Amino acid sequence: MKELKSYELREKYLKFFESKGHKIIPSASLIPENDPSVLFTTAGMHPLVPYLLGQKHPAGNRLCDVQKCVRTGDIDEVGDATHCTFFEMLGNWSLGDYFRKESIAFSFEFLTEVLQIPVEKIAVTVFAGDEDCKRDEEAADTWAALGIPRERIFYLPKANNWWYAGATGPCGSDTEIFIDTGKPACSDHCDPSCDCGKWVEIWNNVFMEFNRNAEGKFEKLSQQNVDTGMGLERTICMLNGYKSVYETDLFAGAIAAISELSGKKYGEREEDTRAMRIIADHIRTATFMMGDENGIVPSNVDQGYVLRRLIRRSVRFARQLGIEPQKLINISRLYVEQYKSAYDELERNSAKIYEELSKEIDKFAKTLEDGIKQLDKVLQFVKGDTLNGKTAFRLYDTYGFPIEMTMEICREKGFAVDIDGYKTAQEEHIKKSQQGAEQKFKGGLADSSEMTTYLHTATHLLLACLKKVLGDDSIQQKGSNITPERLRFDFNFPRPLTEEEKTAVEDAVNNAIQRDIPVVCTEMTIEEAREKNAVGVFGSRYGEVVKVYQIGDVDLQICGGPHAERTGLLGSFKLEKEQSSSAGIRRIRATVHPKQ
Repeated sequence: MKELKSYELREKYLKFFESKGHKIIPSASLIPENDPSVLFTTAGMHPLVPYLLGQKHPAGNRLCDVQKCVRTGDIDEVGDATHCTFFEMLGNWSLGDYFRKESIAFSFEFLTEVLQIPVEKIAVTVFAGDEDCKRDEEAADTWAALGIPRERIFYLPKANNWWYAGATGPCGSDTEIFIDTGKPACSDHCDPSCDCGKWVEIWNNVFMEFNRNAEGKFEKLSQQNVDTGMGLERTICMLNGYKSVYETDLFAGAIAAISELSGKKYGEREEDTRAMRIIADHIRTATFMMGDENGIVPSNVDQGYVLRRLIRRSVRFARQLGIEPQKLINISRLYVEQYKSAYDELERNSAKIYEELSKEIDKFAKTLEDGIKQLDKVLQFVKGDTLNGKTAFRLYDTYGFPIEMTMEICREKGFAVDIDGYKTAQEEHIKKSQQGAEQKFKGGLADSSEMTTYLHTATHLLLACLKKVLGDDSIQQKGSNITPERLRFDFNFPRPLTEEEKTAVEDAVNNAIQRDIPVVCTEMTIEEAREKNAVGVFGSRYGEVVKVYQIGDVDLQICGGPHAERTGLLGSFKLEKEQSSSAGIRRIRATVHPKQ
Protein backbone atom coordinates (compact mmCIF):
# COMPACT_ATOMS: atom_id res chain seq x y z
CA MET A 1 0.00 0.00 0.00
CA LYS A 2 1.31 3.45 -0.96
CA GLU A 3 2.53 5.58 1.95
CA LEU A 4 -0.11 8.08 3.03
CA LYS A 5 1.27 11.56 3.66
CA SER A 6 -0.03 13.85 6.36
CA TYR A 7 -1.34 16.46 3.91
CA GLU A 8 -3.25 13.71 2.08
CA LEU A 9 -5.00 12.61 5.26
CA ARG A 10 -5.99 16.21 6.07
CA GLU A 11 -7.39 16.66 2.55
CA LYS A 12 -9.21 13.30 2.47
CA TYR A 13 -10.83 13.92 5.86
CA LEU A 14 -12.10 17.40 5.10
CA LYS A 15 -13.26 16.47 1.60
CA PHE A 16 -15.17 13.45 2.91
CA PHE A 17 -17.06 15.34 5.60
CA GLU A 18 -17.71 18.25 3.29
CA SER A 19 -19.42 15.74 1.00
CA LYS A 20 -21.61 14.80 3.99
CA GLY A 21 -22.87 18.34 4.42
CA HIS A 22 -20.26 19.56 6.92
CA LYS A 23 -18.89 23.08 6.69
CA ILE A 24 -15.09 23.28 6.93
CA ILE A 25 -14.05 25.74 9.64
CA PRO A 26 -10.46 26.94 10.20
CA SER A 27 -8.29 25.87 13.10
CA ALA A 28 -8.70 28.09 16.13
CA SER A 29 -5.71 29.56 17.92
CA LEU A 30 -3.53 27.37 20.14
CA ILE A 31 -3.92 30.06 22.79
CA PRO A 32 -7.57 30.14 23.91
CA GLU A 33 -8.84 33.71 23.76
CA ASN A 34 -11.86 33.33 26.00
CA ASP A 35 -11.50 30.04 27.88
CA PRO A 36 -9.66 30.45 31.18
CA SER A 37 -10.03 26.76 32.07
CA VAL A 38 -6.99 25.73 29.99
CA LEU A 39 -3.67 27.28 29.00
CA PHE A 40 -3.77 25.80 25.51
CA THR A 41 -6.34 24.42 23.09
CA THR A 42 -6.17 20.72 23.93
CA ALA A 43 -8.94 19.38 21.70
CA GLY A 44 -11.05 20.41 18.75
CA MET A 45 -14.11 20.90 20.95
CA HIS A 46 -12.59 23.66 23.11
CA PRO A 47 -13.22 26.53 20.68
CA LEU A 48 -16.75 25.17 20.09
CA VAL A 49 -17.95 25.00 23.72
CA PRO A 50 -20.44 27.91 23.37
CA TYR A 51 -22.02 26.17 20.38
CA LEU A 52 -22.11 22.79 22.10
CA LEU A 53 -24.00 24.59 24.89
CA GLY A 54 -26.62 25.86 22.45
CA GLN A 55 -25.39 29.00 20.70
CA LYS A 56 -25.96 29.05 16.96
CA HIS A 57 -22.76 28.63 14.92
CA PRO A 58 -22.52 30.94 11.87
CA ALA A 59 -21.45 28.02 9.67
CA GLY A 60 -24.41 25.82 10.60
CA ASN A 61 -24.92 22.63 12.61
CA ARG A 62 -22.52 20.29 10.76
CA LEU A 63 -18.85 21.26 11.09
CA CYS A 64 -15.43 19.76 10.47
CA ASP A 65 -11.84 20.96 10.85
CA VAL A 66 -8.21 20.16 11.57
CA GLN A 67 -7.42 21.76 14.92
CA LYS A 68 -3.97 22.64 16.29
CA CYS A 69 -3.63 21.27 19.82
CA VAL A 70 -1.09 21.20 22.65
CA ARG A 71 -1.09 18.89 25.66
CA THR A 72 1.75 19.01 28.16
CA GLY A 73 0.46 16.70 30.89
CA ASP A 74 2.57 13.83 29.50
CA ILE A 75 5.67 15.89 28.70
CA ASP A 76 7.93 13.37 30.43
CA GLU A 77 6.56 10.62 28.17
CA VAL A 78 7.69 12.44 25.02
CA GLY A 79 10.45 10.44 23.39
CA ASP A 80 8.50 7.19 23.29
CA ALA A 81 6.70 5.94 20.17
CA THR A 82 3.44 7.90 20.38
CA HIS A 83 3.48 10.91 22.73
CA CYS A 84 3.63 14.44 21.29
CA THR A 85 3.08 17.82 22.92
CA PHE A 86 1.77 19.43 19.72
CA PHE A 87 -0.62 17.47 17.52
CA GLU A 88 -3.37 17.98 14.99
CA MET A 89 -6.89 16.75 15.71
CA LEU A 90 -9.24 15.91 12.86
CA GLY A 91 -12.79 16.56 14.05
CA ASN A 92 -16.39 16.59 12.91
CA TRP A 93 -19.39 17.84 14.85
CA SER A 94 -23.13 17.68 14.84
CA LEU A 95 -24.72 20.54 16.79
CA GLY A 96 -28.20 19.18 17.43
CA ASP A 97 -28.41 17.50 14.01
CA TYR A 98 -27.48 13.82 13.51
CA PHE A 99 -26.56 11.48 16.37
CA ARG A 100 -25.23 7.96 17.05
CA LYS A 101 -26.17 5.99 13.96
CA GLU A 102 -25.14 8.61 11.43
CA SER A 103 -21.90 9.46 13.26
CA ILE A 104 -20.84 5.82 13.44
CA ALA A 105 -21.78 5.24 9.79
CA PHE A 106 -19.68 8.24 8.70
CA SER A 107 -16.68 6.95 10.65
CA PHE A 108 -17.00 3.43 9.28
CA GLU A 109 -17.31 4.65 5.70
CA PHE A 110 -14.30 6.94 5.97
CA LEU A 111 -12.08 4.29 7.55
CA THR A 112 -13.03 1.37 5.31
CA GLU A 113 -13.77 3.06 1.97
CA VAL A 114 -11.65 6.22 1.91
CA LEU A 115 -8.67 4.97 3.94
CA GLN A 116 -9.30 1.34 2.92
CA ILE A 117 -8.60 -0.12 6.36
CA PRO A 118 -9.67 -3.78 6.38
CA VAL A 119 -12.70 -4.38 8.61
CA GLU A 120 -10.86 -7.24 10.32
CA LYS A 121 -8.29 -4.75 11.70
CA ILE A 122 -10.92 -2.56 13.38
CA ALA A 123 -12.21 -2.98 16.93
CA VAL A 124 -14.53 -0.66 18.85
CA THR A 125 -15.59 0.02 22.42
CA VAL A 126 -19.00 1.23 23.65
CA PHE A 127 -20.38 2.23 27.05
CA ALA A 128 -21.21 -0.72 29.30
CA GLY A 129 -23.94 1.12 31.21
CA ASP A 130 -24.48 1.90 34.90
CA GLU A 131 -27.03 3.49 37.22
CA ASP A 132 -26.71 6.85 35.41
CA CYS A 133 -27.11 5.70 31.83
CA LYS A 134 -28.13 2.47 30.15
CA ARG A 135 -25.83 0.16 28.19
CA ASP A 136 -25.21 1.59 24.69
CA GLU A 137 -26.78 -1.18 22.66
CA GLU A 138 -27.66 1.27 19.88
CA ALA A 139 -23.99 1.99 19.18
CA ALA A 140 -23.08 -1.70 19.41
CA ASP A 141 -25.93 -2.74 17.08
CA THR A 142 -24.96 -0.02 14.59
CA TRP A 143 -21.36 -1.23 14.46
CA ALA A 144 -22.50 -4.84 14.09
CA ALA A 145 -24.89 -3.94 11.26
CA LEU A 146 -22.01 -2.24 9.43
CA GLY A 147 -19.87 -5.38 9.63
CA ILE A 148 -17.82 -5.23 12.86
CA PRO A 149 -17.99 -8.73 14.42
CA ARG A 150 -19.55 -8.86 17.89
CA GLU A 151 -16.36 -10.30 19.35
CA ARG A 152 -14.58 -7.06 18.43
CA ILE A 153 -17.23 -4.83 20.04
CA PHE A 154 -16.21 -4.32 23.66
CA TYR A 155 -18.38 -2.90 26.45
CA LEU A 156 -16.36 -0.75 28.87
CA PRO A 157 -17.30 1.41 31.91
CA LYS A 158 -17.35 5.19 32.39
CA ALA A 159 -13.61 5.29 33.03
CA ASN A 160 -13.09 4.27 29.40
CA ASN A 161 -16.19 5.27 27.47
CA TRP A 162 -17.64 8.42 28.95
CA TRP A 163 -16.68 12.03 28.24
CA TYR A 164 -17.05 15.03 30.55
CA ALA A 165 -16.62 18.72 29.72
CA GLY A 166 -15.76 19.35 33.37
CA ALA A 167 -17.10 18.88 36.89
CA THR A 168 -20.45 20.06 35.55
CA GLY A 169 -21.81 20.56 32.06
CA PRO A 170 -22.33 18.53 28.87
CA CYS A 171 -21.32 14.88 28.92
CA GLY A 172 -22.19 11.53 27.46
CA SER A 173 -21.08 8.09 26.41
CA ASP A 174 -18.67 7.58 23.54
CA THR A 175 -17.54 4.91 21.16
CA GLU A 176 -13.82 4.58 20.51
CA ILE A 177 -12.26 3.06 17.41
CA PHE A 178 -9.07 1.02 17.55
CA ILE A 179 -6.69 -0.58 15.09
CA ASP A 180 -5.40 -4.08 15.79
CA THR A 181 -1.61 -3.87 15.45
CA GLY A 182 -1.28 -7.60 14.93
CA LYS A 183 0.54 -8.16 18.20
CA PRO A 184 -0.66 -11.21 20.13
CA ALA A 185 -3.16 -10.62 22.93
CA CYS A 186 -1.53 -10.50 26.36
CA SER A 187 -4.28 -12.68 27.86
CA ASP A 188 -7.68 -14.21 27.20
CA HIS A 189 -9.21 -11.04 28.66
CA CYS A 190 -7.22 -8.57 26.54
CA ASP A 191 -9.38 -5.72 25.25
CA PRO A 192 -8.73 -2.19 23.90
CA SER A 193 -8.43 -0.81 27.43
CA CYS A 194 -5.26 -2.86 27.82
CA ASP A 195 -1.91 -1.13 27.28
CA CYS A 196 -0.07 -4.20 26.00
CA GLY A 197 0.23 -2.64 22.53
CA LYS A 198 -2.19 -4.86 20.64
CA TRP A 199 -4.75 -2.05 20.24
CA VAL A 200 -4.16 1.59 19.25
CA GLU A 201 -7.00 4.11 19.46
CA ILE A 202 -7.37 6.40 16.44
CA TRP A 203 -10.86 7.92 16.74
CA ASN A 204 -13.36 8.84 19.42
CA ASN A 205 -17.02 9.70 18.82
CA VAL A 206 -18.69 11.38 21.81
CA PHE A 207 -22.47 11.46 22.10
CA MET A 208 -23.33 14.44 24.30
CA GLU A 209 -26.85 13.91 25.56
CA PHE A 210 -26.63 14.74 29.26
CA ASN A 211 -25.83 17.69 31.50
CA ARG A 212 -24.26 16.89 34.87
CA ASN A 213 -25.52 19.41 37.41
CA ALA A 214 -23.85 20.66 40.60
CA GLU A 215 -25.37 17.76 42.57
CA GLY A 216 -23.80 15.25 40.19
CA LYS A 217 -27.13 14.28 38.64
CA PHE A 218 -27.46 13.63 34.91
CA GLU A 219 -30.18 15.50 33.02
CA LYS A 220 -31.08 15.18 29.35
CA LEU A 221 -29.79 18.03 27.18
CA SER A 222 -32.24 19.89 24.97
CA GLN A 223 -29.63 19.81 22.18
CA GLN A 224 -27.83 16.52 21.57
CA ASN A 225 -24.42 16.86 19.96
CA VAL A 226 -21.73 14.67 18.44
CA ASP A 227 -18.08 15.55 19.01
CA THR A 228 -15.40 13.46 17.33
CA GLY A 229 -11.62 13.50 17.30
CA MET A 230 -8.96 11.65 15.31
CA GLY A 231 -5.28 12.28 15.99
CA LEU A 232 -3.44 12.99 12.72
CA GLU A 233 0.00 11.83 13.92
CA ARG A 234 -1.17 8.56 15.43
CA THR A 235 -3.43 7.72 12.50
CA ILE A 236 -0.71 8.35 9.91
CA CYS A 237 1.63 6.17 11.96
CA MET A 238 -0.83 3.28 12.12
CA LEU A 239 -1.92 3.47 8.46
CA ASN A 240 1.67 3.30 7.25
CA GLY A 241 2.68 0.52 9.63
CA TYR A 242 5.34 2.58 11.42
CA LYS A 243 6.57 1.76 14.88
CA SER A 244 6.52 5.39 16.01
CA VAL A 245 5.05 8.74 14.98
CA TYR A 246 8.61 10.00 14.49
CA GLU A 247 8.95 7.87 11.35
CA THR A 248 6.10 9.73 9.62
CA ASP A 249 6.62 12.59 7.17
CA LEU A 250 5.61 14.98 9.97
CA PHE A 251 8.95 14.39 11.72
CA ALA A 252 11.19 12.74 9.13
CA GLY A 253 12.85 15.96 7.93
CA ALA A 254 13.56 17.23 11.44
CA ILE A 255 14.92 13.88 12.62
CA ALA A 256 17.24 13.69 9.60
CA ALA A 257 18.52 17.21 10.28
CA ILE A 258 19.08 16.50 13.99
CA SER A 259 20.93 13.31 13.09
CA GLU A 260 23.17 15.21 10.69
CA LEU A 261 23.87 18.01 13.17
CA SER A 262 24.78 15.53 15.90
CA GLY A 263 26.70 13.07 13.76
CA LYS A 264 24.68 10.30 15.41
CA LYS A 265 22.42 7.78 13.74
CA TYR A 266 18.72 7.76 14.62
CA GLY A 267 17.63 4.37 15.98
CA GLU A 268 21.13 3.16 16.83
CA ARG A 269 21.35 4.05 20.52
CA GLU A 270 18.18 4.28 22.61
CA GLU A 271 19.46 7.29 24.55
CA ASP A 272 20.31 9.24 21.39
CA THR A 273 17.04 8.28 19.68
CA ARG A 274 15.01 9.54 22.63
CA ALA A 275 16.94 12.82 22.66
CA MET A 276 16.32 13.32 18.93
CA ARG A 277 12.60 12.68 19.34
CA ILE A 278 12.34 15.15 22.24
CA ILE A 279 14.10 17.88 20.26
CA ALA A 280 11.94 17.22 17.18
CA ASP A 281 8.75 17.32 19.23
CA HIS A 282 9.59 20.31 21.44
CA ILE A 283 10.92 22.55 18.67
CA ARG A 284 7.83 21.81 16.57
CA THR A 285 5.59 22.76 19.50
CA ALA A 286 7.60 25.89 20.32
CA THR A 287 7.45 26.96 16.66
CA PHE A 288 3.66 26.69 16.64
CA MET A 289 3.30 28.46 20.01
CA MET A 290 5.37 31.46 18.92
CA GLY A 291 3.98 31.50 15.39
CA ASP A 292 0.33 31.36 16.43
CA GLU A 293 -1.93 34.33 15.64
CA ASN A 294 -2.11 34.84 19.42
CA GLY A 295 1.55 33.86 19.64
CA ILE A 296 3.37 33.91 22.96
CA VAL A 297 6.98 34.36 24.01
CA PRO A 298 8.98 32.58 26.72
CA SER A 299 8.31 33.86 30.25
CA ASN A 300 7.97 32.68 33.84
CA VAL A 301 4.16 32.50 33.91
CA ASP A 302 1.32 30.59 32.28
CA GLN A 303 1.77 29.65 28.60
CA GLY A 304 5.12 31.43 28.43
CA TYR A 305 6.47 29.20 31.19
CA VAL A 306 5.47 26.05 29.29
CA LEU A 307 7.13 27.42 26.16
CA ARG A 308 10.30 28.23 28.08
CA ARG A 309 10.41 24.71 29.50
CA LEU A 310 10.05 23.15 26.03
CA ILE A 311 12.87 25.26 24.55
CA ARG A 312 15.17 24.63 27.49
CA ARG A 313 14.56 20.89 27.39
CA SER A 314 15.43 21.00 23.69
CA VAL A 315 18.67 22.82 24.49
CA ARG A 316 19.56 20.31 27.19
CA PHE A 317 19.11 17.35 24.86
CA ALA A 318 20.90 19.17 22.03
CA ARG A 319 23.91 19.56 24.34
CA GLN A 320 23.63 15.86 25.16
CA LEU A 321 23.89 15.07 21.44
CA GLY A 322 26.75 17.52 20.91
CA ILE A 323 24.65 20.01 18.92
CA GLU A 324 25.35 23.74 19.19
CA PRO A 325 22.03 25.01 20.68
CA GLN A 326 21.66 27.93 18.25
CA LYS A 327 21.47 25.31 15.47
CA LEU A 328 18.01 24.44 16.79
CA ILE A 329 16.75 27.44 14.83
CA ASN A 330 17.50 25.39 11.68
CA ILE A 331 14.98 22.79 12.90
CA SER A 332 12.38 25.49 13.48
CA ARG A 333 12.94 26.76 9.92
CA LEU A 334 12.25 23.26 8.59
CA TYR A 335 8.91 23.17 10.39
CA VAL A 336 7.87 26.61 9.13
CA GLU A 337 8.59 25.50 5.57
CA GLN A 338 6.84 22.16 6.07
CA TYR A 339 3.63 23.53 7.60
CA LYS A 340 3.24 26.96 5.96
CA SER A 341 0.78 25.74 3.34
CA ALA A 342 -1.57 24.42 6.06
CA TYR A 343 -0.88 27.16 8.64
CA ASP A 344 0.24 30.33 6.89
CA GLU A 345 0.62 32.21 10.19
CA LEU A 346 3.93 30.40 10.70
CA GLU A 347 5.47 32.07 7.67
CA ARG A 348 3.97 35.46 8.56
CA ASN A 349 5.44 35.27 12.05
CA SER A 350 8.68 33.46 11.17
CA ALA A 351 10.97 36.38 12.06
CA LYS A 352 9.48 36.52 15.56
CA ILE A 353 9.81 32.75 15.97
CA TYR A 354 13.52 32.71 15.16
CA GLU A 355 14.29 35.85 17.19
CA GLU A 356 12.55 34.61 20.34
CA LEU A 357 14.04 31.15 20.02
CA SER A 358 17.55 32.59 19.70
CA LYS A 359 17.03 34.90 22.69
CA GLU A 360 15.77 32.08 24.90
CA ILE A 361 18.68 29.82 23.95
CA ASP A 362 21.10 32.57 25.00
CA LYS A 363 19.22 33.16 28.25
CA PHE A 364 19.40 29.47 29.10
CA ALA A 365 23.15 29.48 28.55
CA LYS A 366 23.36 32.17 31.27
CA THR A 367 21.00 30.14 33.47
CA LEU A 368 23.25 27.10 33.20
CA GLU A 369 26.27 29.19 34.12
CA ASP A 370 24.49 30.59 37.21
CA GLY A 371 23.17 27.16 38.17
CA ILE A 372 26.62 25.61 38.07
CA LYS A 373 27.92 28.37 40.37
CA GLN A 374 25.07 27.77 42.83
CA LEU A 375 25.59 24.01 42.77
CA ASP A 376 29.30 24.46 43.48
CA LYS A 377 28.41 26.59 46.51
CA VAL A 378 25.85 24.09 47.77
CA LEU A 379 28.23 21.14 47.50
CA GLN A 380 30.66 22.85 49.86
CA PHE A 381 28.15 22.41 52.70
CA VAL A 382 26.87 18.91 51.97
CA LYS A 383 27.36 16.56 54.89
CA GLY A 384 28.17 13.08 53.65
CA ASP A 385 28.16 12.10 50.00
CA THR A 386 24.53 12.76 48.96
CA LEU A 387 22.91 16.02 47.85
CA ASN A 388 19.52 16.60 49.50
CA GLY A 389 16.54 16.11 47.12
CA LYS A 390 14.85 19.35 48.17
CA THR A 391 18.03 21.28 47.43
CA ALA A 392 18.33 19.63 44.01
CA PHE A 393 14.72 20.61 43.24
CA ARG A 394 15.32 24.18 44.44
CA LEU A 395 18.16 24.46 41.92
CA TYR A 396 15.69 23.47 39.22
CA ASP A 397 12.75 25.53 40.45
CA THR A 398 14.74 28.70 41.25
CA TYR A 399 17.48 28.63 38.64
CA GLY A 400 16.00 26.35 35.97
CA PHE A 401 18.96 24.01 36.45
CA PRO A 402 18.02 20.54 35.09
CA ILE A 403 18.23 17.60 37.49
CA GLU A 404 20.22 15.62 34.90
CA MET A 405 22.96 18.25 34.99
CA THR A 406 22.89 18.31 38.77
CA MET A 407 23.40 14.53 38.77
CA GLU A 408 26.16 14.72 36.17
CA ILE A 409 28.17 17.37 38.05
CA CYS A 410 27.61 15.66 41.39
CA ARG A 411 28.83 12.37 39.93
CA GLU A 412 31.99 14.07 38.65
CA LYS A 413 32.63 15.48 42.13
CA GLY A 414 31.91 12.22 43.96
CA PHE A 415 28.39 12.97 45.19
CA ALA A 416 25.10 11.13 44.78
CA VAL A 417 21.71 12.87 44.50
CA ASP A 418 18.65 11.99 46.59
CA ILE A 419 16.35 11.37 43.61
CA ASP A 420 13.43 10.15 45.75
CA GLY A 421 13.60 13.38 47.74
CA TYR A 422 13.77 15.36 44.50
CA LYS A 423 10.65 13.61 43.15
CA THR A 424 8.79 14.21 46.41
CA ALA A 425 9.62 17.93 46.32
CA GLN A 426 8.62 18.05 42.66
CA GLU A 427 5.28 16.33 43.34
CA GLU A 428 4.54 18.76 46.19
CA HIS A 429 5.31 21.68 43.87
CA ILE A 430 3.07 20.28 41.12
CA LYS A 431 0.25 19.68 43.59
CA LYS A 432 0.42 23.26 44.88
CA SER A 433 0.58 24.60 41.31
CA GLN A 434 -2.47 22.56 40.31
CA GLN A 435 -4.40 23.79 43.34
CA GLY A 436 -3.46 27.34 42.41
CA ALA A 437 -4.52 26.79 38.82
CA GLU A 438 -7.84 25.32 39.91
CA GLN A 439 -8.50 28.41 41.99
CA LYS A 440 -7.20 30.75 39.32
CA PHE A 441 -9.32 29.22 36.59
CA LYS A 442 -12.38 28.49 38.71
CA GLY A 443 -15.51 29.17 36.69
CA GLY A 444 -14.64 30.82 33.40
CA LEU A 445 -16.23 32.07 30.23
CA ALA A 446 -17.10 28.55 29.10
CA ASP A 447 -19.87 28.44 31.72
CA SER A 448 -21.48 31.58 30.25
CA SER A 449 -22.32 32.81 33.74
CA GLU A 450 -23.62 36.34 34.20
CA MET A 451 -20.39 37.76 35.62
CA THR A 452 -18.12 36.19 33.01
CA THR A 453 -20.46 37.44 30.30
CA TYR A 454 -20.25 40.98 31.69
CA LEU A 455 -16.48 40.79 32.01
CA HIS A 456 -16.18 39.50 28.46
CA THR A 457 -18.17 42.48 27.21
CA ALA A 458 -15.87 44.70 29.28
CA THR A 459 -12.82 43.36 27.38
CA HIS A 460 -14.38 44.65 24.14
CA LEU A 461 -14.84 48.09 25.68
CA LEU A 462 -11.34 47.99 27.15
CA LEU A 463 -9.66 47.23 23.81
CA ALA A 464 -11.57 49.99 22.05
CA CYS A 465 -10.75 52.52 24.78
CA LEU A 466 -7.07 51.57 24.86
CA LYS A 467 -6.82 52.31 21.14
CA LYS A 468 -8.62 55.63 21.58
CA VAL A 469 -6.73 56.88 24.66
CA LEU A 470 -3.30 55.72 23.47
CA GLY A 471 -3.93 56.81 19.88
CA ASP A 472 -2.67 53.51 18.51
CA ASP A 473 -4.90 51.45 16.18
CA SER A 474 -2.24 48.71 15.97
CA ILE A 475 -3.09 47.58 19.53
CA GLN A 476 -4.56 44.07 19.52
CA GLN A 477 -5.70 41.54 22.08
CA LYS A 478 -2.83 39.16 22.82
CA GLY A 479 -4.50 37.08 25.47
CA SER A 480 -7.60 36.99 27.65
CA ASN A 481 -8.36 35.17 30.88
CA ILE A 482 -11.71 35.67 32.58
CA THR A 483 -12.98 34.28 35.87
CA PRO A 484 -16.21 35.32 37.64
CA GLU A 485 -14.10 37.65 39.80
CA ARG A 486 -12.04 39.60 37.25
CA LEU A 487 -10.76 39.92 33.72
CA ARG A 488 -7.14 39.72 32.62
CA PHE A 489 -6.36 41.27 29.26
CA ASP A 490 -3.03 41.23 27.36
CA PHE A 491 -2.27 43.69 24.56
CA ASN A 492 0.72 44.79 22.55
CA PHE A 493 2.27 48.09 23.69
CA PRO A 494 5.94 49.03 24.11
CA ARG A 495 5.84 50.77 27.50
CA PRO A 496 3.94 51.04 30.82
CA LEU A 497 0.84 53.23 30.83
CA THR A 498 1.11 56.47 32.77
CA GLU A 499 -1.26 57.10 35.69
CA GLU A 500 -3.07 59.66 33.55
CA GLU A 501 -3.50 57.15 30.72
CA LYS A 502 -4.85 54.47 33.07
CA THR A 503 -7.37 56.92 34.51
CA ALA A 504 -8.40 58.01 31.02
CA VAL A 505 -8.92 54.39 29.89
CA GLU A 506 -11.00 53.61 32.99
CA ASP A 507 -13.10 56.76 32.50
CA ALA A 508 -13.66 55.96 28.81
CA VAL A 509 -14.91 52.44 29.61
CA ASN A 510 -17.20 53.77 32.35
CA ASN A 511 -18.56 56.39 29.98
CA ALA A 512 -19.56 53.63 27.54
CA ILE A 513 -21.19 51.72 30.41
CA GLN A 514 -23.11 54.76 31.64
CA ARG A 515 -24.49 55.34 28.12
CA ASP A 516 -26.22 51.93 28.42
CA ILE A 517 -25.50 51.07 24.78
CA PRO A 518 -27.23 48.02 23.24
CA VAL A 519 -24.87 45.19 22.25
CA VAL A 520 -26.00 44.01 18.83
CA CYS A 521 -24.89 40.77 17.14
CA THR A 522 -25.01 40.43 13.35
CA GLU A 523 -23.92 37.54 11.17
CA MET A 524 -22.06 38.55 8.01
CA THR A 525 -19.40 37.31 5.62
CA ILE A 526 -15.76 37.87 6.46
CA GLU A 527 -15.53 40.30 3.53
CA GLU A 528 -18.41 42.36 4.91
CA ALA A 529 -16.79 42.43 8.34
CA ARG A 530 -13.54 43.62 6.78
CA GLU A 531 -15.34 46.36 4.84
CA LYS A 532 -17.01 47.56 8.05
CA ASN A 533 -13.57 47.71 9.76
CA ALA A 534 -14.56 45.17 12.38
CA VAL A 535 -11.75 44.34 14.80
CA GLY A 536 -10.17 40.95 14.07
CA VAL A 537 -6.94 39.38 12.88
CA PHE A 538 -8.05 38.64 9.32
CA GLY A 539 -6.68 35.55 7.63
CA SER A 540 -7.46 31.84 7.71
CA ARG A 541 -8.65 31.80 11.32
CA TYR A 542 -12.27 32.72 10.53
CA GLY A 543 -14.92 30.89 8.54
CA GLU A 544 -16.88 32.41 5.67
CA VAL A 545 -19.64 33.66 8.00
CA VAL A 546 -18.81 35.32 11.33
CA LYS A 547 -20.59 36.94 14.27
CA VAL A 548 -19.87 40.65 14.63
CA TYR A 549 -20.79 42.39 17.89
CA GLN A 550 -21.40 46.13 17.72
CA ILE A 551 -21.47 48.38 20.77
CA GLY A 552 -22.76 51.63 19.33
CA ASP A 553 -19.97 53.87 18.08
CA VAL A 554 -17.51 52.38 20.59
CA ASP A 555 -16.64 48.92 19.26
CA LEU A 556 -17.21 46.63 16.28
CA GLN A 557 -15.56 43.24 16.76
CA ILE A 558 -15.67 39.68 15.46
CA CYS A 559 -16.36 37.35 18.39
CA GLY A 560 -18.03 34.10 19.37
CA GLY A 561 -19.73 35.71 22.42
CA PRO A 562 -21.52 35.59 24.80
CA HIS A 563 -22.15 39.24 25.75
CA ALA A 564 -24.32 41.40 27.95
CA GLU A 565 -27.42 42.73 26.19
CA ARG A 566 -26.56 46.33 27.15
CA THR A 567 -23.44 47.99 28.53
CA GLY A 568 -25.39 49.45 31.47
CA LEU A 569 -25.68 45.99 33.00
CA LEU A 570 -21.94 46.10 33.78
CA GLY A 571 -22.52 48.79 36.43
CA SER A 572 -19.00 50.18 36.66
CA PHE A 573 -15.47 49.29 35.56
CA LYS A 574 -12.33 49.39 37.72
CA LEU A 575 -8.80 49.07 36.30
CA GLU A 576 -7.03 47.28 39.14
CA LYS A 577 -3.53 46.78 37.77
CA GLU A 578 -1.39 47.34 34.66
CA GLN A 579 1.94 45.59 34.26
CA SER A 580 4.32 43.84 31.86
CA SER A 581 3.37 40.33 30.72
CA SER A 582 6.35 39.73 28.42
CA ALA A 583 8.50 41.68 25.97
CA GLY A 584 6.25 44.19 24.19
CA ILE A 585 3.09 42.85 25.87
CA ARG A 586 1.23 44.65 28.66
CA ARG A 587 -1.36 43.09 30.98
CA ILE A 588 -4.39 44.71 32.59
CA ARG A 589 -6.44 43.25 35.43
CA ALA A 590 -9.85 44.79 35.92
CA THR A 591 -13.24 44.21 37.53
CA VAL A 592 -16.84 45.21 36.89
CA HIS A 593 -19.42 45.94 39.57
CA PRO A 594 -23.00 45.42 38.36
CA LYS A 595 -25.72 47.37 40.14
CA GLN A 596 -27.55 45.25 42.69
